[in-house]
Amino acid sequence: MKKLMSLLLAAALTLSLAACGNGGQSNSPAPSGSGNSPAPSNSGSTEIKYSQGADDTTIKIANSAATSGSYAPVGVPFNAGIQAYLDMVNAEGGIDGRKIEFLHTDDEFDPVKGKAALQNFVEDEKVFAIVGHFGTPVVGATIEDLKNYGIPAVYFATGIGQLYAEGAKTNADGYNIFPVQPIYTTEGQIMVARCVGTFEATKIGIIYTNDDAGKDMLTGAEAKCKELGIEYVAEQVAAGSSDVSAAVTSIKNSGADAIICAAIQATMPTIVKELAAQGSTAPVITTYVNVSSAIPPLVSADIAGKFDVYGNGWVAYDDQDALALYQEWVSKIDESYNMNAYAQTGWIAAHFFCEGLRRIEGQDITWENYMNALETGGPIQNPFGGKIDYADGNRAGTQEMNLSKINPDVEGGWELVDGLQSMDTLLASAG
Repeated sequence: MKKLMSLLLAAALTLSLAACGNGGQSNSPAPSGSGNSPAPSNSGSTEIKYSQGADDTTIKIANSAATSGSYAPVGVPFNAGIQAYLDMVNAEGGIDGRKIEFLHTDDEFDPVKGKAALQNFVEDEKVFAIVGHFGTPVVGATIEDLKNYGIPAVYFATGIGQLYAEGAKTNADGYNIFPVQPIYTTEGQIMVARCVGTFEATKIGIIYTNDDAGKDMLTGAEAKCKELGIEYVAEQVAAGSSDVSAAVTSIKNSGADAIICAAIQATMPTIVKELAAQGSTAPVITTYVNVSSAIPPLVSADIAGKFDVYGNGWVAYDDQDALALYQEWVSKIDESYNMNAYAQTGWIAAHFFCEGLRRIEGQDITWENYMNALETGGPIQNPFGGKIDYADGNRAGTQEMNLSKINPDVEGGWELVDGLQSMDTLLASAG
């Protein structure tokens, strides 16, 4: 059951939060409360500076998430996971003696309401950070607002490419953005590393959909191919198309010895079935979003004896103590969340935020110090996954992924075949 859940968790949030949104533009300066203000320290012997939302006893964080309507089964447990982690921290006396207060509101998965909620949290409630920014439409509509405010934003329940940054030095570049969940741009790079390191590919075929997810994966894959000097051919198909034959023919005739299927949900099985129908034999790798028990029954018979289909994953239960700790605290809120994918991702979000606070114990509790600690303090361990390194302005989300293969004879239809690995370790194995 735990292995199955590790696979299903890999796809859960993005499958449920797959709606699209356009980023809002705001040129407003950071609110006056975001500046540093001196306050007495806990000991009274020195003066501690605070950014808004922090004082001697409390640190306020917030998010808006859909907790009513059709997305409530995602948003409610997600927030419960955040609260469970904070309950654990607060029961131990907080971090450096400060308890963490979590404010949240229901944005109904509406980007307009999400923008209003963010403005209220930053300008009126004056919170210290946004933690667990939720859903593609809301994140897409507010990402520029977050950058303009300069407020630390940790964990996003989406994988949109707007979160991706390399070498960010200013908030306009995304310096204050700290994604954890996989970003499609990064995953495209990881899929290329898998093709080279695991499948020994020298030429890669990329079939991608004309939506944001497909284009973001293509962007990452193309960049990695060019960096490595790997030959590739890319073909676009319409998202949801029932006829992908022309693109598949082009990829098959190119002689690619590994194929990236940069498509989510309904389009991916269509591509795989057409590859099988045209006699392709190259292994196929696809996004973590497709590692769902719903996929294998759609393609298993078609690919049998022809080629294997692989999918990425970003979580693992290698640390059983970490899983037990999560279950101990989340069960105090709702025992049914013990293996709930969304509650677990909320727990991960709170963990990453709190790791930043732990790194500045005894120091000024300012946005600048907090973000610098995440940036320079070394990689952070995901309690249910690999490490994420924000050094040098790297805002790439999950940087270590595991690999599963469709196998209709195992529970859930996906068999784990390789553990969490980074691009560097994958490429090193290729010699």
